[in-house]
Amino acid sequence: MKLRSNILKLALFATGLSGIVAEYILSTLATYFLGDSVFQWTMIVSIMLFSMGLGSRISKSIKSNLLEKFITIEFILSVLSAFVSVITYSASAYYGYVGFVIYGLSVIIGLLIGMEIPIVIRLNDEFENLRVNVSTVMEKDYYGSLLGGVFFAFIGLPYLGLTYTPFILGTINFLVAIGLYIMLRNAVDSRLRTKLNLSSLGVLVLLVVGVFLAKPIISYGEQSRYKDRVIYEEQTKYQKITITRSEDGYWLFINGNQQLSSIDEVRYHEPLVHPAMRLSKNPVNILVMGGGDGGAVREILKYSSVEDITLVDLDPAMTKLGQTYPWLISMNNNAMNDEKLSIINQDGFTYLTDDKKFYDVIIIDLPDPKTVELGRLYSYEFYKLCYNRLRPNGVVITQAGSPYYAARAFNCIYYTMAEAGFYTIPLHNQVVTLGEWGWVLGSKSIPKEQLKPALESLTFDDIKTEWINNNAMILITSFGKKVFPGDNAKVEVNRIHNPVLYKYYLDGKWDLY
Repeated sequence: MKLRSNILKLALFATGLSGIVAEYILSTLATYFLGDSVFQWTMIVSIMLFSMGLGSRISKSIKSNLLEKFITIEFILSVLSAFVSVITYSASAYYGYVGFVIYGLSVIIGLLIGMEIPIVIRLNDEFENLRVNVSTVMEKDYYGSLLGGVFFAFIGLPYLGLTYTPFILGTINFLVAIGLYIMLRNAVDSRLRTKLNLSSLGVLVLLVVGVFLAKPIISYGEQSRYKDRVIYEEQTKYQKITITRSEDGYWLFINGNQQLSSIDEVRYHEPLVHPAMRLSKNPVNILVMGGGDGGAVREILKYSSVEDITLVDLDPAMTKLGQTYPWLISMNNNAMNDEKLSIINQDGFTYLTDDKKFYDVIIIDLPDPKTVELGRLYSYEFYKLCYNRLRPNGVVITQAGSPYYAARAFNCIYYTMAEAGFYTIPLHNQVVTLGEWGWVLGSKSIPKEQLKPALESLTFDDIKTEWINNNAMILITSFGKKVFPGDNAKVEVNRIHNPVLYKYYLDGKWDLY
């Protein structure tokens, strides 16, 4: 009797593990395809919990053959959990928008998960009294959830990715069902055994076939998101990195968003680096936040006064690509392997909080602030850290998105940097593959009214550049009137406790791009 009770609890421990990981997979898929990580994670987890509640309510209508019904639920969960990424990527290839698919799967899987615990409690009712039964069953489910979270964070996402992690879940549910069936076979109604035998065989075949077909199917779905041929893709624990190739050149994407193109990356990297470097009286120690592709480092190394460059990028996979991937090595002139460069894979905010060094120039080359997490690195608190780590004549510059497509987000960065104590000035340039793009530059020593004349007087005759020159400086410091009526609307300073920037960014006119 005790053995049967322990088997049921072990089964619930395993399903608790797979259930929480299913939530994380669906939340990650929703973030990747639909954006806004905070919103997607909040809604997916909330909807799945609500669906679990409905599943618990529905379970009370199951009055007989509880063990068989539980095994059947596990079989269904096994298939749905295993194929969740395959289904999502397939839908994206043919229909584009996959929100209904992801949220639909969340509801169905949540319903099935919600039915598990009440059924196991009822099955275990004959072995333990109600007080012990409920507490031990819930305990095993919660312990399984903890292990599931650890598995997803440290093994599933970084090593198995969204391709094979779901099949681990499916296999867990399948093994739970088969284990219960084998160990408690005598408790199963003999009239249902043939049906369960056929079901188990069918699920096993689906899982085996799915493992072999998942990667090409997902690759096909991923390819459908890009107009050019995908030649490299990697899901790291932080992001999805994709490289495509067209007849004209190479393109780098992070989470489906373009970061740079070999066609015109100099029109991005040169304005990012040279105005700040030229304004610095003697750029010796340079800090680069992000920039794992190496384009910014390439430009910095053109200055003979530079003695050391510290590059802080969260994702080691991105900096490794900058050091080893043939196209990126060619693009950055092998700058990521230069002896003057030190690479630190750490969160930029944490690094600056603990850093004791001082810098002449800080160059911030991070992805757009479309999430709360990224918004920390465009916050008042972050710019204040930058201010404190710069020498008296120090200069900071950050990429700031588009002053045309997301004007309020651009203005928010401008005012936030100024609030941190910098004299600020906006810059912009037409980067053909990105559209009208912008940067915000801040100086500790050059007064605001002198910044524009100082920039417009810069020359670059002593270093080799492909695009930027004195005429370019006059262009990139000049702005016309605002095009859209709402662009002049007042914006708040982006603070950690009041993360408004990502909302401004998401409300931009990106559909015009």
